[in-house]
Amino acid sequence: MLTDYQRFFTARPTTTIAQDLLGRLLIYDGPQGRLGGWIVETEAYLGVNDSASHAANGRRSNYSESLYGHPGDIYLYQIRGHFCFDIVTQAVGEPQGILIRGLEPVLHPEIMAANRHQSGPNVSNGPAKLVAALGIHSRALDGQPMATSPLCVDLAQRQVPAAITTTARIGMNPTGKDSAAPRRFYVTGNPYVSGMKKRAMDLTHHGWQVAAKNDDA
Repeated sequence: MLTDYQRFFTARPTTTIAQDLLGRLLIYDGPQGRLGGWIVETEAYLGVNDSASHAANGRRSNYSESLYGHPGDIYLYQIRGHFCFDIVTQAVGEPQGILIRGLEPVLHPEIMAANRHQSGPNVSNGPAKLVAALGIHSRALDGQPMATSPLCVDLAQRQVPAAITTTARIGMNPTGKDSAAPRRFYVTGNPYVSGMKKRAMDLTHHGWQVAAKNDDA
């Protein structure tokens, strides 16, 4: 029987799931307590036919084996000395995944800031930054299913983006056939999106929908 996570992370295009993750609450129950925040930026990687994927052209190794796992599993990897993580999507053996790129801290943001020795958006406006802000400094969580891992997405809580922006992914090899593919998604105007210019930031509502007031109340 599929878990709720496995159902969420399969049976739909990975690009659709990547957008559905925006506004979901990412939680890490670690040594410092419960840390986390709203997901504000994601990138979709579409497996063997995606030139930017770790599985491009069928590449497979012990290091990337978790990417071939069950939907909802964690693929936690190190790049240039920093840790990042994807959430695996689609069926076992189909190495698609979603990189979590930006996080708006809401659970003990002061601890997350201290972990980064930073303040404001720079605490978690990038994939390696947010992992460091959560206090994760190893690959120990790699391959774990979110259903039982201390790192998970709370599928029951969500902030709704007022608008979602779609662009090409960041840091792609410009010669790759999929370098310009529109597979990056973010909450329009959220300050914690990587590379967000201050003039484009929504500093009032952070890009979330605001419930309309009832004038008769």
